[in-house]
Amino acid sequence: DPRIDFVGGIRGTQQLAALVDSGDWAVAFWLYPTTVEELMAVADADRVMPPKSTWFEPKLRDGLFIHMLHD
Repeated sequence: DPRIDFVGGIRGTQQLAALVDSGDWAVAFWLYPTTVEELMAVADADRVMPPKSTWFEPKLRDGLFIHMLHD
């Protein structure tokens, strides 16, 4: 559905509010992040999280360029 969009990462609630206030979007929803404890409980129960329900920064690909791999 082209009316539905996803804003991930650390953009914050202010960006979502600005999109609604400008009239570009009719409504926005934001959720509290999943805690590590919740994620571990799901993994320990051999369950799967829904798509887009977890977000980690930096991504592994980015982290490889940011962090030194050796001295």
